[in-house]
Amino acid sequence: MEFNVKTLEGKDAGKVSLSDAIFGLDPREDILARMVRYQLAKKQQGTHQTLTRGEVSRTGAKMYKQKGTGRARHHSARAPQFRGGGKAHGPVTRSHEHDLPKKVRALALRHALSAKMKSEDIIIVDDLVAAEAKTKALAGTFASLGLTNALVIGGAELDNNFKLAAQNIPNVDVLPVQGINVYDILRRGKLVLSKAAVEALEERFK
Repeated sequence: MEFNVKTLEGKDAGKVSLSDAIFGLDPREDILARMVRYQLAKKQQGTHQTLTRGEVSRTGAKMYKQKGTGRARHHSARAPQFRGGGKAHGPVTRSHEHDLPKKVRALALRHALSAKMKSEDIIIVDDLVAAEAKTKALAGTFASLGLTNALVIGGAELDNNFKLAAQNIPNVDVLPVQGINVYDILRRGKLVLSKAAVEALEERFK
C-alpha cells in the first residue's frame, strides 16, 4: 500500500510503499493481549517477600506448659496465627517471566503495527533530525502535527539533538527501531515512524 510521508514541519515529502504483511493484517486482540502480558510479566521485579515462622525474630520457646492451663496446646509464638508471628504461604522472591514462542512475538508486533494503521494512528516522517537540542521548539513541532501522546521510532541511530529535545516532553517516547515493542505501541496514541524505521521493519520481516 502507498502511504504519504511528511516532514516534521508537516509538509509533504512523497510517498512510501508499505508491506501488507506488516501493516495490512486484521489485528487479533488475543495475540496482542498475550504479548502485553508477556512483556509486563518480564518487567515485574518479583522482589516481594515475607518472613516465614522460621525467619521472624522472636523466641521459639514453648509459650506455656502443655497441660493443666485449660488453654489451647500452643508451642512457638512464631506461628502464623499470632501477632508478630511468621506469614504462612506468603510471597517469595521469584521471577514472573513465562515463555512465549518467538514466532508469536514477531506476529504480535506485526498485529500491533496493523492495529495502528487500521485506526489511522500512524504518521511517517522523512527524517527525525533537530537543528538544536531545544525541547520547547520540538514540542511546538509536535503540537503542529497533533502529537500529544506518541511513540516515535527512528532508525538504528537516533539524532542526538532530537533525542535530547524529546526526552522531557510528557507522554512522548523516542526509541531506535531495534527497541520497538508491542506494549509501547499500544499504550501511546500515535505511532510516528521515520523512513529509516520503515525500511528496517520491512527488512526484519522479509
